[in-house]
Amino acid sequence: MEPNIRFQRILGVEFFCGTALETVARMKQGGLLVVPAAPALKDLPTNLAYREALLHADLAITDSAFMVLIWNFISRDRVPRVSGLEYLKELLQDPEVREPGSTLWIMASPKSAKTNLDWLQNNGFQIREQDIYMAPLYKGEIDDPALLEKMREHHYKHVVVTVGGGTQERLGLYMKRHLDYLPAIHCIGAAIAFLSGDQVFIPTWADKTGLGWLFRCISAPSAYVPRYWAARKLVWLMLRYRSELPPLRALA
Repeated sequence: MEPNIRFQRILGVEFFCGTALETVARMKQGGLLVVPAAPALKDLPTNLAYREALLHADLAITDSAFMVLIWNFISRDRVPRVSGLEYLKELLQDPEVREPGSTLWIMASPKSAKTNLDWLQNNGFQIREQDIYMAPLYKGEIDDPALLEKMREHHYKHVVVTVGGGTQERLGLYMKRHLDYLPAIHCIGAAIAFLSGDQVFIPTWADKTGLGWLFRCISAPSAYVPRYWAARKLVWLMLRYRSELPPLRALA
């Protein structure tokens, strides 16, 4: 391991404590990157598929400001935060990702795809139609042979997954387990939407201070306030289990 770079286990998940640039460099080797958010992390004891995706990821970054705040308080540690937005900005500067035909972009819907692709093209990306994949509505266990066939045909070096948290991690693990080679799978979710305007714009200062959640709540209270309010359960979970993986239990 490089000097001054470490991993920190939180709730059984190994989080990479390097910078965004160091994370991008490691992902050039291929693997699955996940960006766990607090509202999803609270479900580790009850969501087996999500739990498996995080445990089998090659890199997890400390996107959740709430998780980092709790951890640093209870452990007197200084785990740094690297947001998904910060990571994506660094990733989009990489020449290999920008190379035409090198990256598959998995989009959540035609509307978000148009907004995101317009922004990417306005920022110098040359994205061919065959390099876009519209994710179906995944229900239950993920099974998407069309996606695997597309990956095998074009042998993409990178896959950028922009579907919702909780689903994108499972999709990433599905690809990792079923492909005969290992691309770099970046599960960055809504991060690109903050840049493209598909969701509320989050200023750099707000992202760095961990206030992105507040901008989302103000922009769409009915969608995000209940989600982030439910994330309060993460406090008890981290106080109880700290670095250990919570036992799996059935939903009440």
